[in-house]
Amino acid sequence: MSAHPAMDGAGAAPGAVVGRVVSLHRYPVKSMGGERLEAARITARGMEGDRTGALVDRETGRVVSAKRPRMWGAVYGLSASFERENGAASIRVRFEDGTTLSSARREGLEARLSALLGREVAFATEAVESATCEYHWPDMDGLVQDGRTYRDEITEWELPPGTFFDSSGLHALTTASLDHLRGLVPGSDFHVGRFRPNLVIEPVAGARGFVENDWVGGTLEIGGARLRVTKPCMRCVMVTLPLGDLPKDPRVLRAAFDHNDGNVGVKCEVAGPGAVRVGDEVRLG
Repeated sequence: MSAHPAMDGAGAAPGAVVGRVVSLHRYPVKSMGGERLEAARITARGMEGDRTGALVDRETGRVVSAKRPRMWGAVYGLSASFERENGAASIRVRFEDGTTLSSARREGLEARLSALLGREVAFATEAVESATCEYHWPDMDGLVQDGRTYRDEITEWELPPGTFFDSSGLHALTTASLDHLRGLVPGSDFHVGRFRPNLVIEPVAGARGFVENDWVGGTLEIGGARLRVTKPCMRCVMVTLPLGDLPKDPRVLRAAFDHNDGNVGVKCEVAGPGAVRVGDEVRLG
């Protein structure tokens, strides 16, 4: 059963400052690590360069996702950066040995990735209208979504048409949620990298708990952008995977389901494009 703590300081008057941006993150290739930014442009689609690329299994046509870690977990150890020069965009993939390859030389990049994964993959930068990927629900009791319980199952997920997002175009997370989880499960490391947010927001002083739950249905005004908060962000097996120095830890996912219906952070859609920067105030409309 989920237990929802009081959201001290979360109920703000319309237009009130609810926090400030403390970090910005972009993930140019689905399921790979990304890059930390000081400033970003929010387009109608989401953060410029975010989930611009993905790997596609040539045999099945499905989009590769580390949400099926036994098959695609090696992707999670890679990272990517987005580059734009003279109007041309490209993605650079960094391998664990420190070497990098650019999407501008796609044939070589695909060969290296296919050798790493043991399956033939294509590097895609244009999503089809009916792309799908697979999720593995770990062998853990109490994993419930939309009224159905999952345990050690593979399910297929249809991505939003023409994108490589799982659902919404942006993900926001507060430091209050991470601090609250650390207090609930002190033996686990709730590092922000496990949750892959685009925007990390430090709420106003005194705001504690899963603060952003109360933002759902509202609009965040950040710098020159306006983001409509659509729903809480359901977590998956990826938050449990080893990442850099972080060990595998199923308790991270367990905590999300035990204490917040499986959610950590919120999903957003773009209501108004614009530029955002670290340090920008966040207002809730």
